[in-house]
Amino acid sequence: QVQLVESGGGLVQAGASLRVSCSASGSTFSRRVMGWFRQAPGKEREFVASITWSGGNTLYADSVKGRFTISRDNAKNTLYLQMNSLKPEDTAVYYCATSLRGGRTPRGYDYWGQGTQVTVSS
Repeated sequence: QVQLVESGGGLVQAGASLRVSCSASGSTFSRRVMGWFRQAPGKEREFVASITWSGGNTLYADSVKGRFTISRDNAKNTLYLQMNSLKPEDTAVYYCATSLRGGRTPRGYDYWGQGTQVTVSS
């Protein structure tokens, strides 16, 4: 079983940068695809980015491409999301999740963290 704990969220102004982290426990971290999703109030949970276990392949939502960077440190069992040029529409609870296959749909991920709030003021 894998347990995920996000951290690093907060309140920032538009244009600022923020890095959120996800610490994973469990021996399967390094063999799983890791992903970031987000959910704004009244909206469905949406895909942000994912990364394969080797880090060699990444996938991004069009809305964050060029601004966000996903990375992982398998030695530390930690996933990161570096967010630059933040916009008010990036405001959401950010969740990390893990999957054997990956993809853009939440249903493809079987373990989830509790989420961390990111708020971007205009």
